[in-house]
Amino acid sequence: MKRIFKYSLISLAVLCTVLLCGGYYMLGHALKPDDLARARNIETSYEYMFNEYPELKPWVDSLQTVGALRDFYLENDRGEKLHALYIEAAQPTRKTAVIVHGYTDNSIRMLNIGYLYNRQLKYNVLLPDLHGHGMSEGTEIQMGWLDRLDVLQWTTTADELFGRNNEIVAVGDSTYVRSSGTEMVVHGISMGAATTMMISGDVEHGVYQQPFIKCFVEDCGYTSVWDEFRGELKAQYGLPAFPLLHVASWLCKQEYEWDFREASALNQVKKCSLPMFFIHGDADTYVPTWMVYSLYEAKPEPKELWIVPGATHAKSYKDYPQEYTERVKNFVEKYIH
Repeated sequence: MKRIFKYSLISLAVLCTVLLCGGYYMLGHALKPDDLARARNIETSYEYMFNEYPELKPWVDSLQTVGALRDFYLENDRGEKLHALYIEAAQPTRKTAVIVHGYTDNSIRMLNIGYLYNRQLKYNVLLPDLHGHGMSEGTEIQMGWLDRLDVLQWTTTADELFGRNNEIVAVGDSTYVRSSGTEMVVHGISMGAATTMMISGDVEHGVYQQPFIKCFVEDCGYTSVWDEFRGELKAQYGLPAFPLLHVASWLCKQEYEWDFREASALNQVKKCSLPMFFIHGDADTYVPTWMVYSLYEAKPEPKELWIVPGATHAKSYKDYPQEYTERVKNFVEKYIH
């Protein structure tokens, strides 16, 4: 009997060790992937974007010539130094877009959406580097949950940067100057879209009220970190969520003070009454298309949905640049004037 008990304890200890090792491996693979190095490579990011979107190079060159593409830094509440690019509109305006990048990307890799807002819609633009990406400090990916607090701080910064500019408004044959702060859209893609939705549940409640935010655009964001990792665990390794995902989520709570279940865009959009435009490719398997239907159903009105035919993950703008621009324009013009 003692021998059985001894072997049972040894087996339990081995099982716990295996689960902890597996949990640590999954956590590191998810939050500190090898691909994160590309998010730090500024030169390669520019080269990639200019190859993918040739219209960006003359635009960026013109911005740099006049000093309109600039760096800005702030320190968040955790004492970390964060970086963003910002671009003032060619003519003074209150219209402002804060644009949030995805997993292992950076602000430069969102210049296509910056082009949409700044070059085509004449907006001021701010493009943050999320924690651990681009030129922002940090060693791990936060999957949008803690990033939402940083981006909320960036929206305040954008309001301060661009709200100082007087806007010349024409009324009939007369003009007058208006300078009462910004009107802002937050637009995110992939993890940036999840971040955007996570933000949306906070801007009307508690200490995070941001009255200048008027609407949101989310493009292929996930319902929750738990759902996304569960799907990837099944797709890549053929494994169920239990018990490895539970262990990794618990370890994340110990290491980084958040867990996979609480990082829920689905729960956040339920609290949002501001307008939101949902965009998702119908061929997306990385963030499966079913997620957008759950998100759209959970979000109170006003809301709009565009399921993009044939588009894979984060490729809706690439595949349909004119229609994407027109649909975003029509949406934001309802709420930003």
